Amino acid sequence: MPKKNTKAQKSNELDGAEFFAAIGLIEKEKGIPKDYMLEKITQALVSAYKRDHEGVGDNVVVEANEAAGTVRMFVKKDVVETVDNPCTEMSLEEARQKLPQAGLGDVIRIEVRTRDFGRIAAQTARQVIIQGMREAERGMIYDEFSSKEHEILTGVITRVDPRSGGVSLRIGSGSEATEAFLAPGEQVRGESYVEGMRLKVYVVEVRRSTKGPQVLISRTHPGLVKRLFELEVPEIYDGTVEVKSIAREAGSRTKLAVWSADPNVDPIGACVGPKGQRVNNIVDELKGEKVDIIKWSEDHAAYIAAALSPADVISVATQEEGKTCRVVVPDDQLSLAIGKEGQNARLAAKLTGWKIDIKPASAPAGEEPEDVVLEDEDETEA
Repeated sequence: MPKKNTKAQKSNELDGAEFFAAIGLIEKEKGIPKDYMLEKITQALVSAYKRDHEGVGDNVVVEANEAAGTVRMFVKKDVVETVDNPCTEMSLEEARQKLPQAGLGDVIRIEVRTRDFGRIAAQTARQVIIQGMREAERGMIYDEFSSKEHEILTGVITRVDPRSGGVSLRIGSGSEATEAFLAPGEQVRGESYVEGMRLKVYVVEVRRSTKGPQVLISRTHPGLVKRLFELEVPEIYDGTVEVKSIAREAGSRTKLAVWSADPNVDPIGACVGPKGQRVNNIVDELKGEKVDIIKWSEDHAAYIAAALSPADVISVATQEEGKTCRVVVPDDQLSLAIGKEGQNARLAAKLTGWKIDIKPASAPAGEEPEDVVLEDEDETEA
């Protein structure tokens, strides 16, 4: 009499020890928690059985016991006189064949062997498990990067689109790495990018999408400058010096307003550093972008005058209604106060949140201002 092929028969069953070893390996390699995978796999097994047994409803349960190394599936059936739904009911005679003491109204649990699954049902289970793993990985990546919104990350450029100029970066490492896209509108004019180049970027936002987390990054955002100062200036990082406001025209010039509650700390000196080393390191990272550091003040007139640096200011007359002010500067300082193409005055208005009218000292009283700069609607507070 030929021996039964027990090995082949066993291969059709769900080996509990191998099952728990597999999800343990997934947890170790991908960081996906066992409980999450166990839930997804349980759902997959139930879905697979339901695929071939319509009408079974919620009568299918899976019991996984890691300590015993067993994974078992049961179908619960009510013992009735007349069977209307064979998937959820069984006759008294059939029930007593499995459990001699069974009676009408009892609920019998019948174990389901995984070899009884159809091919399509098994494929369904496999797809559910794979999808569950993908969702878990995406969820972990989203959690990882959403906690880094408004921070600086360093990525490696993987591709530069020659047509649009868009840049793809690989951010992070290992299983928690993801692709981020630096759109042309978020790039600093004049900067050049090549594959393999390491680049510091500012994480503007992290969004969920069907293809995984979408990390929106920028090189032009004012927050990039603020974070660079936090990295370079210990007094900003520990809160001794506070960044009150930032106005930036990326690639050209930035104005930064700083303040300290400690009278013994010079906020501007802390940001500049010994021999200008700190601010120079930031300027180098920004590829030569000029940075003006000014002292924030509760006195609006003093703050506006400082914001127009490096120009000297004779007087500032403020009007709270509409937040407008008129600034008088020496004749030889007018072009400096306005700046090339109005940039200095425009950044000062954006930094302070005030509409600024500038006129030279020689202008007769009541004469229209030489230049009018309106508060920028996209004003950025730090």
